[in-house]
Amino acid sequence: MLSSALRLRHLRTFVAVARQGSVGRAAEELAITQPAVSKAIKELETILGAPLLARERGGALLSPYGEIFLRHAEASLASLRRGLEDVADAASPSALPVRVGALPTVSARLLPLAIRRYLAHSLGAVPRIVTGPTAYLTAQLREGALDIVIGRMGEPETMTGLAFEHLYSEVIVFAVRAGHPLAGGTLRPETVLPFEFLLPPPGSVIRPTVDRLFTAANLPTPARVVETVSLAFSRAYILATDAIWLISEGVVLEDLHRGTLDRLAVDTAETRGPVGITMRAGDVPSPAAAVLLDELRGVAADIRRG
Repeated sequence: MLSSALRLRHLRTFVAVARQGSVGRAAEELAITQPAVSKAIKELETILGAPLLARERGGALLSPYGEIFLRHAEASLASLRRGLEDVADAASPSALPVRVGALPTVSARLLPLAIRRYLAHSLGAVPRIVTGPTAYLTAQLREGALDIVIGRMGEPETMTGLAFEHLYSEVIVFAVRAGHPLAGGTLRPETVLPFEFLLPPPGSVIRPTVDRLFTAANLPTPARVVETVSLAFSRAYILATDAIWLISEGVVLEDLHRGTLDRLAVDTAETRGPVGITMRAGDVPSPAAAVLLDELRGVAADIRRG
């Protein structure tokens, strides 16, 4: 096969001869002998099965085959050079950080393992995690203050100029402390009225879904509400009270598995929504960001497999 016989020296020598128009000047540029240049060109012509040079007294001119191959040889060397530079940049201690905006949906489930896997690459670019409401993180992404935002997909009207990559889907749950008075029972309109609810504030990605959920489940609009996106506050509050927390399943999944939190028996299948990566449309990620994106995709694949 061509790939097994072709060497980097063949490409570098051919491009030097094409650029200099002379075997002798190419030898000077490469700091090798003229016979070494001629040998490399002859080997390359044998590999390709076509003459690349039309040698004349005034120098070495490209044949039609040489003109065709030169474009690919130059592109290959340029790509290799960029690759070496990208690796050097990614490994440098002074590399720019990878700036990630994380919604609550992923800050507890997807992101921690992806970050651990990213750090195992020992790259110079430090991951910088920013949390906050959707509108804030989206604005930061548009302004270039963030490279990536991870979480639920925003409403279509908010996605202009942005690109979303779907990783997996998850539902919203009614989370309560273990031993909650409503745990294990059937929720009826009158049973939920006495309890406080922790809800995402207006403008958050899941708030419209939460509002629709009360109607679909035939539950009254809560009379006593605390609006928050703080995971630490919400978890501490429901552990200390009988409040009910409506939140994406991934945020409380470990708590549910450990039994510190319980899930009320409400059918929330219709709340299943896409979780993924949002970036500026057309952006090419930095080498370090590309590594993190690959790790995010790998963790998401594990989540999809359960």
